[in-house]
Amino acid sequence: MLSVMDDANPDHLQVLPDDPVALKRLVVTLAQERRERDQCMAAMVQERDRRIAELEHQRQVLELEKLRLAHQLELLKKRYYGPRADRVAPEQLLLEFALALEARPVDAGLLPTGDAAAAAVDPQTIRRIRPRTGRRDLALFDKLPVTQKVHDLPSEEKPCPCCGTAREQIGQESSWQIEYLPASFHRIEHVQLKYGCPRCEPNGDNPQIALADKPPQAAPIQKGMAGPGLLAYIITSKFADFLPLYRLEGIFARGGFEIDRSTMCVWAGDVADLVRPLHELMVGRVLSSHVVHTDDTVMPMLAPDSGGKTRQARMWVYIGDDDHPYNVFDFTLSRARDGPARFLRDYKNVLQADAYGGYEGICVEKSITQAGCWAHARRKFVDCQSIDPAITGEALALIGRLFAVEAQAKDFSCAGRLALRQRESQPVLDTLRQKLLGWRDRLLPKHPVAQAIGYALNQWEPLNVFVSDGAVAIDNNAAEREMKRQALNRKNSLFVGNQRGGRTAAVLSSITSTCRRHGIDPQLYLTQLLANLPATPLSQLDQWLPDQWKQRLATPAT
Repeated sequence: MLSVMDDANPDHLQVLPDDPVALKRLVVTLAQERRERDQCMAAMVQERDRRIAELEHQRQVLELEKLRLAHQLELLKKRYYGPRADRVAPEQLLLEFALALEARPVDAGLLPTGDAAAAAVDPQTIRRIRPRTGRRDLALFDKLPVTQKVHDLPSEEKPCPCCGTAREQIGQESSWQIEYLPASFHRIEHVQLKYGCPRCEPNGDNPQIALADKPPQAAPIQKGMAGPGLLAYIITSKFADFLPLYRLEGIFARGGFEIDRSTMCVWAGDVADLVRPLHELMVGRVLSSHVVHTDDTVMPMLAPDSGGKTRQARMWVYIGDDDHPYNVFDFTLSRARDGPARFLRDYKNVLQADAYGGYEGICVEKSITQAGCWAHARRKFVDCQSIDPAITGEALALIGRLFAVEAQAKDFSCAGRLALRQRESQPVLDTLRQKLLGWRDRLLPKHPVAQAIGYALNQWEPLNVFVSDGAVAIDNNAAEREMKRQALNRKNSLFVGNQRGGRTAAVLSSITSTCRRHGIDPQLYLTQLLANLPATPLSQLDQWLPDQWKQRLATPAT
C-alpha cells in the first residue's frame, strides 16, 4: 500500500477502492506504518547519537590518557636527562613583560633630564660582565700557611761565563704551588699520676692514694678512645660531606688506623647524646621564629626481623627566621601528621610548606598561618609546557613577574618588601586568578594543565600570604635545599639502621646544616664544641650555638 501512495503515476490511482470506509481504513493503515517508520528512524538516530557520544567520550578519555602518558614521559626524561631547575623559555616571559611595561603609564615628572639622566644609568644594568676565567692568583690565598723554598744557582754557575767575575743577585722571580699534606693519626697517651702516703702505708693505715683527674675535654665520650678532632672529622664527613662510613673506614685504613664502621656508628650516637641539649635549645629558638620553613623527605630505616627490608621513615626540617638562624631536623617513623603536630605543639605563627594535607589540619587546630610555595605552583606549569604552551606560557609569565618583584625586594626591610608586594604583586595575583578560573572552565578536569590550575586555586589562600606579610618568602626553597642534601645523604648511605640511628642523624644534621648556614667550618666548630661541652654548665650552653660561637670567634680577645 505504501508503494501506491508513494508512486507518482496517476494510473495507479485506479486501484484505490471507491468505498470511503475502505479508503479511511487504508489511510489509517498508512499513517500507522508512517508512525512506525518515524519511530524506527528516531530510534536509529538516537542510537547513532548515543554511539557518537560514546565514541566521543572514548576519544576524550584516550586523548587524556595520551596526554597523561606524554606528560609522564616528559617528566621522566627531565628527571634522568634534563636540568633539575625549573627553567622557562625566556621569550615567553619577555613577551608578557614587555607588553605590561608598555601598558604602564609613565609620570613625566619622574624622568631625569640632561646630565641627571646620564648619571642615572647604571652600567651594570645595561649588560652583565662575566668574571674572567683562568688561573687563579695563588698569592691571594693568605689564609693558607706558607713554606718558602729558595732555589739558588749552583756554585759553579755563579761566575760570569764571559769574564769569570762572580755574578751578583739582582732580583728574583716568585711562583706559587699548592700542595696537600694528607691527614694523619696521632696517639695521645694520657698518664694519670697516682700518689700515696709513704708513712701511712707501712703502718697498715689507709695509704691515702689519690689519682690525678683527666680533664673532661680529653675524652668527650665516656670510655671512648676517640678524641674531639677525630669525632669532629667523622661527623663532618658523614653529615656535612655525606660520606658513608664504609668509605671512611677504607680511608682510615689507608692512613694506618683500622676501625670498624659499626664503632663509628656508636661514636656518632654518643656524640648526638652529648650535643642533644644544644639541639633542644636550637629547637626552642626555631619555634620562637615568626616564620618557620618546613619540608620532609624519605629516610629509609631497616625494619626489624625483615631480612634486610626497609620501611619508609621520614626526615623533617624546620628552618628558623633570620632572628633565630637555626636549621633543625626531626626523624619520624612515618609521614603521619603526628610528627609535625608534636614538633609544632607550641607554635602559633607562620608555617611555610608545600601542599601536604597534614599541615592544613595542624594549622587549623593550632591557629597557625599556613603559607604556600609559589615554586611548587610554578613547577606544575613548567612540567606541562609541552602539552599546552599557550596556557602554561601565559601562566609562567605572570608567575615570573611575581619572582621579579621578589628579586627587586631582596635587600629590602620587611616593611619595604611588603609595600612593594602590595603595589606590584597584588595586581598580578588578581590577574592570574581570573586567568586560572577561565582556563579551568575550558579544560577537562583530568587534563594535566587543569590539574596544575587546580593545585594553584586550591592553594590560593596560602599562596597569597606573602603579600600580607613582608617576612614571608614567596617560596619554600630554603627547606627544599636542605631536603636535597638529605637526599644526597640517603643516596650514599642508603638507610639508617634503627630509630636511634634516625634520631642521631637528625641531631647531627641540625648541627652541620646550621654551620653551613653561617659559613662555619663544621669540623673546627665541632672540635671545639666536643672539647668544651662536657664542662659547660647548662646556663652557658647558648654560648656554643653556632652563630654565637662564630661571633665570639670573630671578636678579638682583649
